Amino acid sequence: MNLPSSNNARWQSVVDRDRSQDGRFFYGVVTTGVYCRPSCASRRPLRENVRFFDTPAQAEASGLRACKRCRPLESSGDPMARRVADLCRYIEAHATQRLSLKQLSAHAHLSPFHLQRSFKDVVGVTPRQYVESVRLRALKRELREGAPVTRAIFDAGFGSTSRVYERMATRLGMTPKQYRKGGEGAEISYAFAKTALGLLMMAATDRGLCFVQFGASEYELQQRLRMEFPSAAVEPMKGASRGQFEAWMRTLSAYLAGSQSRLALPLDLRGTAFQMKVWSYLQKIPYGELRSYAEVARGIGKPAAVRAVANACGSNNVALAVPCHRVIRGDGGLGGYRWGIERKRTLIDRERAGKAGTL
Repeated sequence: MNLPSSNNARWQSVVDRDRSQDGRFFYGVVTTGVYCRPSCASRRPLRENVRFFDTPAQAEASGLRACKRCRPLESSGDPMARRVADLCRYIEAHATQRLSLKQLSAHAHLSPFHLQRSFKDVVGVTPRQYVESVRLRALKRELREGAPVTRAIFDAGFGSTSRVYERMATRLGMTPKQYRKGGEGAEISYAFAKTALGLLMMAATDRGLCFVQFGASEYELQQRLRMEFPSAAVEPMKGASRGQFEAWMRTLSAYLAGSQSRLALPLDLRGTAFQMKVWSYLQKIPYGELRSYAEVARGIGKPAAVRAVANACGSNNVALAVPCHRVIRGDGGLGGYRWGIERKRTLIDRERAGKAGTL
């Protein structure tokens, strides 16, 4: 796998505003919070601020919103994609209101069943999940501007405070009240390492690792961390703790090289009871083996919660240590991976080879 080369090719398409690549991938700009199609005529961003995505759903999951200039959800010559894009704009304009599937179906002139299927085909998430993501962005904005928590929750369109505290803990990384304070009082240390799968950033609280992610640059990874904890004491790892971080990095590097199959690392995971149950199950999947989303759902005693399991995998902030790359679709397809399908494929291949002793 040659990740830098692949991303360099995508970046060149952005530089050239190559229309032939529209729909094949999308790029997001962490400083503006938007994602675009490659041909977008907006001012070209700095390379260090750009991230690449295979689908709009991946960009949305990273907290980015669709560019209003190039409208990446639309697809030239595809009437259904344009209809779905129009519905997305309707949702964004009315997210504070009660939006039922029946109401959205009427607006799109589609049956509820057809809307669900078509919307997910184009956007990558269900209409309900898209509504929730729009409301979450509004909630974050209100909290960052200092609005009282209760008012911010209702102004964003959420119907109750209990629902937000139950469902948003992982999406915010903390409770709404803690998020409003920007992580005030928290102390987070971080370090970087160049690995076989690209640049890796590791960040930890005094309880354990809370952030293990791949990225294109140190700046990008720092921005991701600081955007969620603007008031936390975030600083490079130093002093007496340096040795512990280096030991953790050696463990991860050995795993990526195929010489170590078990990652016994201290973790500071934050999520709902359901998400914690999923993440705990993932950590028990043996090295070199795979499970389908449906198998995970059955394994945690929630056989009907296949989609929720997929969402929990996508919300994982601790790559490798919580091995969401070991979960694939029931038909054998790789499914999604927030750090890129190429990385997921490589991790699976390396684990299989390591288990077979062929590395």
